[in-house]
Amino acid sequence: MYSPPAQHAPYPQQPVQRWWQRTGVIIAALVLLPPLGIALAWMTRWTQGKKIVATVLSALWFLIVLFSGGDDKAADDDKVGAANAATASPGSAATTPGKPAEPSAAPVLPNVVSMPFDQAEKALKGAGVAKVSALSVYTDVPLASYHSNWGVCFQSPAAGAAPADATLHLVAPGKTCPAATGTRLHAEVTKAPTPTQEEADGTSGTGGGGSAYYKNCDAAKAAGAAPIRKGQPGYRSALDKDGDGVACDK
Repeated sequence: MYSPPAQHAPYPQQPVQRWWQRTGVIIAALVLLPPLGIALAWMTRWTQGKKIVATVLSALWFLIVLFSGGDDKAADDDKVGAANAATASPGSAATTPGKPAEPSAAPVLPNVVSMPFDQAEKALKGAGVAKVSALSVYTDVPLASYHSNWGVCFQSPAAGAAPADATLHLVAPGKTCPAATGTRLHAEVTKAPTPTQEEADGTSGTGGGGSAYYKNCDAAKAAGAAPIRKGQPGYRSALDKDGDGVACDK
């Protein structure tokens, strides 16, 4: 007799998942809103191990974001404070409330000794000097019309004084500065006075002779001519103080 085929049991019906039970939604919540994501994870049918791992990772992520946000806020506060200090009125010193601002130091003359004149002039005018005059440091050396490269030996007023019209004493390139202003570079040569015709000829009361002339007895002694007797070259009455006819005998 024919037997009917056995009836198969129907497939078990899968429970319907709501939107908040979907794996993608829960993972997004764990990253974006850790407290909500942890709560949703524990409402799923995940295994106990998966729920614990998701909870730990989400909590760590939440703490990292929380503390890093505090550091960023402190850095932002520092930037705001620096910006406020930078935007303070130019030239004004930072003051503490209730404490008067300290006055700024008055300008003073810089030290321009040893500088070329052009650089020294710029430095002095930059310090508030209206007029800078130039003089040659040696009295017997005239100041060249072009003296920008002459060096500064002395400045007046001196460095550290209040700005005022300044005078610079200069020396030519290659020359050294003297110990003080008003110095001659070359030794002064003293010319002996020209003897009169009578003194040169040794006549008319001079008693001298020849063309020799000595400025004084020291010069005659240095020349080895002293004493000079009347009638000898170089004799003149001005050198014979006692009038005994012998000059420079003492």
